[in-house]
Amino acid sequence: MGYSVRYSRAAEKYLDGQTSAARKRIMDAVDKLPNGNVRKLQGREGHRLTVGGYRVLFDYVGDSLIDVVAIGPRGDIYKK
Repeated sequence: MGYSVRYSRAAEKYLDGQTSAARKRIMDAVDKLPNGNVRKLQGREGHRLTVGGYRVLFDYVGDSLIDVVAIGPRGDIYKK
């Protein structure tokens, strides 16, 4: 099943500040969802995808949309 991906403004801004290699690595991992190192978040809604030292927080919206809420380094992403 194919999913459409929608990035929040904050996620797009974070990606714009990354190197092209890091940006490609993160976007490739998001494109392969729901495969990958995905876990449901505890204590709040959503899921997280691990891409090296980065975390991608996202929600499934309906049957065909993934809403990427935030992207950031492993230690800082959960503080938002």
